[in-house]
Amino acid sequence: MDRTSVLGLLIGLMAIVAGQILEGGHLGSLSQPTALMIVVGGTLGAVMLQSPYTTFVRGIRMVKWMWYPPEVNHQQVIQQVSNWSQVSRREGLLALDAILNELKDEFTRKGLQLLVDGAEPERLREVLEVEIGTFEQEMKLSARIWEAAGGYSPTIGILGAVMGLIQVMENLSDPSKLGAGIAVAFVATIYGVGLANLVYLPMANKLKAHVNRLIVQREMIVDGLVGIANGDNPRIIESRLRGYVF
Repeated sequence: MDRTSVLGLLIGLMAIVAGQILEGGHLGSLSQPTALMIVVGGTLGAVMLQSPYTTFVRGIRMVKWMWYPPEVNHQQVIQQVSNWSQVSRREGLLALDAILNELKDEFTRKGLQLLVDGAEPERLREVLEVEIGTFEQEMKLSARIWEAAGGYSPTIGILGAVMGLIQVMENLSDPSKLGAGIAVAFVATIYGVGLANLVYLPMANKLKAHVNRLIVQREMIVDGLVGIANGDNPRIIESRLRGYVF
């Protein structure tokens, strides 16, 4: 579990709640289901309107990456590719065919299969980089739905505020109804700005960071496979791959 995400969200929420209490307010004043419905529902609708179905669904599924990031182990990739290069140097490329069934990652399996089939190094790189480019584009588009949500949320919050003020203006003759309208007006703005800056935008940036790590891992695999296809020394291949890791 990514404890940083959990801790960051808790710190942000606790800071707001503590500030409200220190200013003499009470938590009940921040609890407005109507304002929350307007902001969350309006933001969701706007994001769905702008996004293709597959992109939207993939973006929703990526939320779990905030707490359970995709497995990325650069050291393991370096060791794996280094082993492949040593096997191919001793026994030839065809000896790598026995490893194919052990691979769970589809991209890695495809690259190794092309290598075993005798693809030219440049052709191998070309095919795999096209797949990397498509993967990067699709995954980042999915992550950006949360960036879009961070843009829409404050505006929807202002819309909720205006709706609350309309209610206030319509009930000026009845003071008992003024409180609810004013509460919705101000709390809707808080929800809109708070969700955008505490949840949606940080989430989008973290998801894009995870995508970048996946891209780097795939680029390492491509670089290693091309090195094997070129017949590079295993130590040179390993040294080059270590340049990807900081």
